[in-house]
Amino acid sequence: MFSSKALFSLVLIVLSTVDASPLRRKAVPTLSFTARVNARAKNLNIVATDRARVQAMQLASTTNKRASSSSFSIADGGTFYTAQVGVGNPATQYTLLIDTGSSNTWVGVKTPYEVTDTSVDTGHPVSVNYGSGSFSGEQYLDTVTLGSDLIITQQSIGSANISQGFDNIQVDGILGVGPTDLTRNTVSGVDSVPTVIDNLYSTGMIDTEALGVYFAPGGGAGELTFGGFDSSKTTSSVNYVPLTTTSPSSTFWGIDQSITYGNSTILSLTAGIVDTGTTLIYIATDAFDNYQSATGATLDGSTGLLMVTSEQYASLQTLNFNIGGTSYGLTANGQIWPRSLNADIGGSSNNIYLVVSDTGTNSGSGLDFVNGYSFLQRFYSVFDTTNNQVGFATTSSTSAITN
Repeated sequence: MFSSKALFSLVLIVLSTVDASPLRRKAVPTLSFTARVNARAKNLNIVATDRARVQAMQLASTTNKRASSSSFSIADGGTFYTAQVGVGNPATQYTLLIDTGSSNTWVGVKTPYEVTDTSVDTGHPVSVNYGSGSFSGEQYLDTVTLGSDLIITQQSIGSANISQGFDNIQVDGILGVGPTDLTRNTVSGVDSVPTVIDNLYSTGMIDTEALGVYFAPGGGAGELTFGGFDSSKTTSSVNYVPLTTTSPSSTFWGIDQSITYGNSTILSLTAGIVDTGTTLIYIATDAFDNYQSATGATLDGSTGLLMVTSEQYASLQTLNFNIGGTSYGLTANGQIWPRSLNADIGGSSNNIYLVVSDTGTNSGSGLDFVNGYSFLQRFYSVFDTTNNQVGFATTSSTSAITN
């Protein structure tokens, strides 16, 4: 069973400014959504569910992910996000899982797709495999309502006839907000289909295909912003780095970075990804071994996480993510799992667990790290498709001691 404890509520704001290019300021409605930890999905611990996602991403280089209908598991991921989205006119409300790592939008797991006057059956079958989950059905064009003044017409929507792997998380389908290329060959007869972000951009509702993400540590509020970022949530300028060209990281939101612990390099400059759907921070096995040795942590058999004593925690040095000439440092508190949520991952309330884990492969794989939620809750992130870059900024949460 999935944990029912909500980590945070998030507000989707479709308005902002991006440092890289000026945007028109528009008053656009907001869409609220909720995030939860899936630590007990099918009795798997959070490390196992996360690592399965990471390793499926690593296989993209051998399975030619961009040109296939295969994807990694979303339903069994460590963290998931849901929103209420209307489809059709009159609109049927669906609870959709929001995912930045996939791009097809579809409904029908719990609540079946309702054909209305705005529905257009394309006649094309659609099918996506998410590892331990999948769906197949018919592709429609229809009206999607994200808010009273945010209505997208002719949006590509999959109507699921068959779906697997989504029952336990109580969703109706997925709102895919990842790169458009991830829809390739998922719909019969077409190369790719426009995403929600594509249509927001093409209709002029946003000026830049950018997605801003803000998470707050310890269960606080956060927000997702279409078209830019929310400058009220940042305490520095947004610094951008080009997307990596190294495969398979280049298939996703991939960047190049190195990592140092204190003054010691534990991972030399290499490619990896930034992923909202991965809960922990993952680094290559050789880097993980370096980190464990430097911290003196031991591996906890119950959770699969590294564990430190109170004395070791007090001695933790800053873990620096060096990205595009800027260093983003995780303090000691930023390196540990929220202690109030220890029970949700099968841990003891008195233990101190680290959020850095092992990808299961040595560096050189082409995907040697994943900066997941545990990193992103400390730094604002911007996923900018228009300019092929990812940006980061500090926030009031960067040095918080909420964990």
